[in-house]
Amino acid sequence: MLAKVNSYGLNGIQGYPVQVEVDISNGLPAFETVGLPDAAVKESKERVRSAIRNTGLDFPLRRITVNLAPADLRKEGPIYDLPIAVGLLTASGQLPEEAVSGTLCLGELALDGALRPVNGVLPMLIAARRDGFSRIVIPEENTPEATFVPGMEVLPARTLGQIVAHLRASEPIAMAPQRAWEDVREKDPGVGELARIRGQAHAKRAAEIAAAGGHNLLLIGPPGSGKTMLARCMPSILPDITFEEALEVTKIHSVAGVLPRSGGIVTKRPFRSPHHTISTAALTGGGRNITPGEISLAHLGVLFLDELPEFKRDALEAMRQPLEDGIVTVARVSGSASFPARFMLVAAMNPCPCGHMGSQAPECRCTPMQVQRYRNRISGPLLDRIDMHVEMRAVTYDEIASRPDGERSEVVQCRVNAARALQLARYRDEGVFFNAQLDARLVDRYCAADEQGRGLLEQAFHRLKLSARAYTRILKVARTIADLEQCPGIGSGHIAEAIQYRSLDRDAKP
Repeated sequence: MLAKVNSYGLNGIQGYPVQVEVDISNGLPAFETVGLPDAAVKESKERVRSAIRNTGLDFPLRRITVNLAPADLRKEGPIYDLPIAVGLLTASGQLPEEAVSGTLCLGELALDGALRPVNGVLPMLIAARRDGFSRIVIPEENTPEATFVPGMEVLPARTLGQIVAHLRASEPIAMAPQRAWEDVREKDPGVGELARIRGQAHAKRAAEIAAAGGHNLLLIGPPGSGKTMLARCMPSILPDITFEEALEVTKIHSVAGVLPRSGGIVTKRPFRSPHHTISTAALTGGGRNITPGEISLAHLGVLFLDELPEFKRDALEAMRQPLEDGIVTVARVSGSASFPARFMLVAAMNPCPCGHMGSQAPECRCTPMQVQRYRNRISGPLLDRIDMHVEMRAVTYDEIASRPDGERSEVVQCRVNAARALQLARYRDEGVFFNAQLDARLVDRYCAADEQGRGLLEQAFHRLKLSARAYTRILKVARTIADLEQCPGIGSGHIAEAIQYRSLDRDAKP
């Protein structure tokens, strides 16, 4: 007898329909799974066999063939345990066929028949709802993330026996109630408070500009100057995450398996801070089963790279394309996948190998050649993609001992929100959301400076020997500075301040 059960799979962070076909025929007992299954899918026969028997049901001792269609896409993970078990019980006549049709099944089975949570439930549910499905059975621990998909009847289950009783209509499973974004959203306090940073008014101003325009930021200063602390304050001044953004971020975190089971949805902008020993695959994504990397986990949030020159050269160079396009494509022998990677890069580095260049105590003993070699660990093309280079000086005793008197993060966030609102209104027909996303065509249209500003920019271009990319970065930062002041045009003052945030260009090309 043949039975068909609907399920879903993942390609990157996009769900696609998978039909689990189970055929039971006469012959010697055998269990064969086809349809490009990986090792975890092939091993499901042992989990399914034990789960069915330990639930008190009959496992058919006949020839069993399981096909996962479409057969030309690789199937990964234990998510097909439950649909295979339901298909077996239906094909053997232990479940009514009409009760199974139209119901999606996802979940991993334990040997005792308990259901275990799986990764990637949210993107699969979003795709299923788009394809016209309206009912799904999932493990109970996956319920929080599933209840944010409108129009989907979510049936959370703890065991295979509970699902069998539901499909036999003897003990129906209660549908999980839908949850609203307003009930779970929380104002992001960030992982730092801007007012606690002593001194560094220039760097805090740069952080505000970067947050307002979504610009990449490089902080350069001696140890203890507050680079890491300032970077950790960035999420507290970024605009609050919207529901649409939260769903997009949650999809990535769900696929990667880093989504907290309790909340079910990401309510804060991500802040990722990988160690400098991270591999290229862990940073950009990949692995045997392709999963998102750190740059995708930081999507719509902040990726903080501390001690930037210490990162592997190939890992840093791999970020060049995502920084431009906001997407990363990972190709492997088993297939390829694309992940969104529209993140704000915040990096920190010392001015020299010892870290004390420009400080009076302790004195820097690095030679010019050592300083140049240290800075050359970061390629010019990558530096060009970082809009703002900000130097931070050592903090004095008086600044450390003084009481915090700077602006709180929420005050700065209000100005950032006002600037972002201007940008949303300005680019509503252009498909971009903030200034850092502008391409060359849009820079020409929206970032034209006045005559005095153009003259100042021309001088800087020749004097600093700027690249074309650095030229457009200055214009985009100047546009953000003008937006913070609610100015419709870009003046010479905005250009002058934007040029100040290219410190490495000034140092390298006097």
